Amino acid sequence: MLFQAGALFDSMRVWENVGFGLLQHTSLSEKEVRDRAIEKLNLLGLHRIEDLMPSQLSGGMRKRVSLARAIAMEPEILLYDEPTTGLDPIRADAINELIVEMREKIKVTSITITHDMVSAYKIADRIAMLYQGRIIEVGTPEQIKHSTNEIVQQFIQGKAKGPITLAEAQI
Repeated sequence: MLFQAGALFDSMRVWENVGFGLLQHTSLSEKEVRDRAIEKLNLLGLHRIEDLMPSQLSGGMRKRVSLARAIAMEPEILLYDEPTTGLDPIRADAINELIVEMREKIKVTSITITHDMVSAYKIADRIAMLYQGRIIEVGTPEQIKHSTNEIVQQFIQGKAKGPITLAEAQI
């Protein structure tokens, strides 16, 4: 799980954050965990930061460290909670690229909750639109873009026509 705000432990070094699940749930030695943490950090383009503290990292770096932690245990499925929230468009696009790259490199299924349609179109091969707790539309990004469902169109265009508000609609 990649949490929206990263959820890094501020009292632990980067490698300890990345290896936290491994330290808690495997019999790997501390050295093996550190080595795997460094491997995952390197995979995400984060070289020689393993001994830094989270407070020494930029927002984009914290997101990538959180992603390294999420992939450290080599899961089959990754859950992302609003992975681009709070990032400028350049950093958000970099996170989107990482999500796509992780899908291709480590063959992981990703489930992403987002309100960011630019991100959804870039990272998804299927999109499910939720409204009032129910799935109202499922399709490829192209199918969603061209949906005839009025609520879907209101959401993706950002224009409410009637009772729906953006707060009521989620992807």
